[in-house]
Amino acid sequence: MDKFLKFYIAGQWVDPIEPRSAAVINPATEEPTAFISMGTQADVDRAVKAAQQAFPSYSQTSTEEKIAFFERVLPILQRRHQEIASLISREMGCPITFANEAQVASCELHTETVIDILRTYQFEEQVGTTRITKEPIGVVGLITPWNWPLNQVVCKVLYALAAGCTIVLKPSEIAPLDATIFAEILEEAGLPAGVFNLVNGDGPTVGEAISRHPGIDMVSFTGSTRAGILVAKAAADTVKRVTQELGGKSANIIFDDADLDFTIRSGVRALFGNSGQTCDAPTRMLIARHQYEQAVEIAADEARKHTVGDPSDPKTMLGPVANRVQFEKIQRLISGGVAAGARAVAGGPGRPEGLERGFYIKPTIFADVSPDMEIASEEIFGPVLVMIPYDSEDQAVEIANATEYGLAGYVSSGNIERARRVARRLRAGSIFVNCPDFDVRAPFGGYKRSGNGREAGAYGLTEYLEVKSIVGHG
Repeated sequence: MDKFLKFYIAGQWVDPIEPRSAAVINPATEEPTAFISMGTQADVDRAVKAAQQAFPSYSQTSTEEKIAFFERVLPILQRRHQEIASLISREMGCPITFANEAQVASCELHTETVIDILRTYQFEEQVGTTRITKEPIGVVGLITPWNWPLNQVVCKVLYALAAGCTIVLKPSEIAPLDATIFAEILEEAGLPAGVFNLVNGDGPTVGEAISRHPGIDMVSFTGSTRAGILVAKAAADTVKRVTQELGGKSANIIFDDADLDFTIRSGVRALFGNSGQTCDAPTRMLIARHQYEQAVEIAADEARKHTVGDPSDPKTMLGPVANRVQFEKIQRLISGGVAAGARAVAGGPGRPEGLERGFYIKPTIFADVSPDMEIASEEIFGPVLVMIPYDSEDQAVEIANATEYGLAGYVSSGNIERARRVARRLRAGSIFVNCPDFDVRAPFGGYKRSGNGREAGAYGLTEYLEVKSIVGHG
């Protein structure tokens, strides 16, 4: 049996109702690395029915039982760490070292965090004469992206399970293989049949069916803003809850009292991680005008240190981007930036030298960028940094906020009070001050066209709960 051609429904590995397969392409070779089945409305109906049947029982699972389940999941996930990292590297081009140290490691951290949150989370409280309870919303449809494929699956699935919901998951058809392994992990850990269901397929078919399905009470979607709008429209007729984590064009404001060399290099590395395919990446670097040329030189030097190559090589820092559509979009935007008058001080159009096959992009730094250029407003989703000068704190904030997105922002200053003051002025859901490590307990999500709702931490759990008031004395 080829496990990737099966769906996981009602605790069984089953064939699709209509046999139809698609290749998962290795972006480093442009050749198939596996094949998956592509689901239909009928497969979604079957999965929703299984989730509905499992909900009455699973929704009553005690917190202690959930903690015990997640404590069984964690060592299985750790045991299969290398296998999952290898799959992620093959399916979306992530360098194997980054897959091990970031992509899979983050999933283990999220699992530990869910366990920790459940130990203290209050599902009931008394307020005056009213008992307020937080109850699972019901059957949830989860639609996940290809850039952090298992991380986003784990962020959604584990928090939904912690809330007591049952699940229908559609991973991205571009990077779906790790989700199959995760289904095996949940099965081995003893999750009851029907609580978690996996149907592969594309957005216009399976994603649309999940969004519209009257048997699904909530949809959580991560992906592009364009696709998020379609999900919300499809979900509107059934008035289901929709949470979305969408695109970003995050500003990185560096003040002149920051350590310029350290902060510039940190910003470049943060952007180039995962080949720039991270929705909250610091893609717009804002520099005080009197330091601008010095900053450009530092950024260009750091970019040249990022070698591009075979993602299976542990020494590789940048692999290919995940698919041909993304490759062609990035190349178009880089060429457009040059045509608009931006100065490519590192990288530029075309593949890196010696890499004639695979979806490889030159790590690119653009100087002389004005905020009205397409490369300064469009989410590129690749290893491309734009550098913009500013003349005052107010202008830096104005430039940072002058975007339809609001997922993240970055501020660096030698004066922590100044950094925090500016952080409060930025219209974005996550602000990173002075190059911190990522906090898996911090709620993650956006303002404006970057979406709504939050993932991770206690807020991520709350998204999957309904609030009920039980009013009256005993």
